[in-house]
Amino acid sequence: MFSSIMSMGAIGMALVCIVWLLPVVLILISNKTSGAEKLVWICLLFLFSWFIWILYALLAPISKK
Repeated sequence: MFSSIMSMGAIGMALVCIVWLLPVVLILISNKTSGAEKLVWICLLFLFSWFIWILYALLAPISKK
């Protein structure tokens, strides 16, 4: 796997980084949540990656304001 990543070049690596960071950016710019709740979603995202972003899109906000 490491050799396939290294053979992708700079453009491929940039694309992988963009795809990996996309859920973080989408949560940061979202108006569904704010403050500590947004921070919790981002922490969960780093632990569970894309699965949490899908849950965020479906479930956020958890608490009613």
